[in-house]
Amino acid sequence: MTLAAAETLDVSVLVPAKDEAQNLPEFVRLCAEALGPAGFSFEVVVVNDGSRDETGRVLRDLGRQYAFLRIVTHRRQRGIADALRSAGDVARGDVFVFYPADLQYLPTDIPPLVAPILEGRADIVTGTKQGKYDKAFVSRVYNVLCRWLFGISVTDLNSVKAYRREVMLGVPLRPDWHRYMVVIAAADGFRLTSHPVPLYPRRAGISKFNWKRIPVGIFDLISVWFQLRFGRKPMLFFGVAGMILFLIGLAAGISALVLRFGYGIGLRPLLNLVETMVISGIVLFGFGLLGEMIAGMQEETREVSRALSRLDKLDLRD
Repeated sequence: MTLAAAETLDVSVLVPAKDEAQNLPEFVRLCAEALGPAGFSFEVVVVNDGSRDETGRVLRDLGRQYAFLRIVTHRRQRGIADALRSAGDVARGDVFVFYPADLQYLPTDIPPLVAPILEGRADIVTGTKQGKYDKAFVSRVYNVLCRWLFGISVTDLNSVKAYRREVMLGVPLRPDWHRYMVVIAAADGFRLTSHPVPLYPRRAGISKFNWKRIPVGIFDLISVWFQLRFGRKPMLFFGVAGMILFLIGLAAGISALVLRFGYGIGLRPLLNLVETMVISGIVLFGFGLLGEMIAGMQEETREVSRALSRLDKLDLRD
């Protein structure tokens, strides 16, 4: 088993691993068996995400045994999103594959997962889980909400996935935002498809998912929806909301004047309503202007990132 000598490879498998010492030897062995004869060059980048068990030692031993294996180490646990970012920084593949090390997904399913991208038919391929699994109800609710809010046609967004390298460059991988990589990339115009992937019982170790991540996921979902809907046009939200409040305050002010000077009736609550609505409207409108300036700077940053990406590609070709 040898690694291609080219500077760039076809596929990089990105593997976050937290306390997976028992699973990693079998996982890497299966990668060698499944990807070696697959017909494309590859590497496997495993991120030791602050493991407390023997994961570090096991990876060092495996690194001496398999030339395609690359190892990244986090001194403390930073989460899957940061692990994917760290792996992507050192990966050399044109196609990235997010794959966990717990053997619930087997590496034999990686070649069909990346095939639509290598053939030019898609930019992102999401795996659709097949079989029974824990937290199925939570996953189903999450997928239904995502399809409803974002208009995504694929069935399962919370599974393994393959995607072009440039997809990661445009996705802000904030903590836990790896779940929304597909919807953010779809909003940027990348082509989506899906492929059925069997899900197997965990062989060793414990699941890292717990109920505490459910409320975090809900708030992240709202945040992603808001940013995709209004992130590049903040005045559309803050300006409209501020204008509505201002108009309510203006109407209440006119009513207060009519009542006071036309009928001799003075209402203190009505005056308080005028003050609250007018001030709130002005503040929200100001937030909209500030948001527009921030959005403009983000667009400039995206352009710089795209330019640097194009330069990197030219350098690799030369």
